[in-house]
Amino acid sequence: MKLINKINSLKKSKVGKTVNDKIKEFKELGKKSKKEIFKELCFCILTANYSAAGGIKIQKEIGNGFLTLSEKQLAKKLRELGHRFPNARAGYIVEARKKLNDLELNRDWLVKNIKGIGMKEASHFLRNIGFDDYAIIDFHIIDILVKNGLIEKPNTLTRKRYLEIEEILRKLAKKLNLTLAELDLYLWYLETGKILK
Repeated sequence: MKLINKINSLKKSKVGKTVNDKIKEFKELGKKSKKEIFKELCFCILTANYSAAGGIKIQKEIGNGFLTLSEKQLAKKLRELGHRFPNARAGYIVEARKKLNDLELNRDWLVKNIKGIGMKEASHFLRNIGFDDYAIIDFHIIDILVKNGLIEKPNTLTRKRYLEIEEILRKLAKKLNLTLAELDLYLWYLETGKILK
């Protein structure tokens, strides 16, 4: 399969080293304080229907403000930094902050208890703090799977469909001797030419 060959050759290139470094970075973040981990959750709340690059820029800019700013101040800052949904995201972040001490690092709990977090965002967050057995299924990943004949393009991504596609990715990862977290970074690179987070 072409996709397997492409990823196998990437594993031996400098992209492979970048992927390994990124995974180490994620594992390190997972050992940090609840507050640092919460800032990563905020990043994932921001990237929903927005760009990862934009989310990274905003996360660097706001930093500890995620823990201290009022909803109004946060919305103003997000607007200044060009976020598409400053009011809604500020509301989600302030709401999530109330659960900081009860934060459970479990995908189902996150989806159920944190507004603005769906299967994709919960998986993204957990991956970014060192969990490596969740797939981040967004349109980039769906496109690459469709192009390679692994799935048919879904009209909507229900929880059930998400888990089915995740299982397909899990099998692919196994064939490549990768974790789902590593596979995601390779697929993202193939689709965008970048490795972000």
